[in-house]
Amino acid sequence: MKQTTIYLPEEIEASLQELAKKRGNSISELIEEVIDDYLIKTSQKLPNSMGMGASGRSNLSSKAEQLLLTED
Repeated sequence: MKQTTIYLPEEIEASLQELAKKRGNSISELIEEVIDDYLIKTSQKLPNSMGMGASGRSNLSSKAEQLLLTED
């Protein structure tokens, strides 16, 4: 494991100390857990259906009425 230094506002550090005491963990363990959860969450792939209905038009909301009334 590699040691890393981070700078936190005093109120966040105090909250971490309180939480660590309640859970019986160290602050380092809490920070590691949060970072790990974040990395897992942000690296998850989006479903294949994402973007499937993309129209390619960037102005749909401003021209909704006009577009609904036009015939193709």
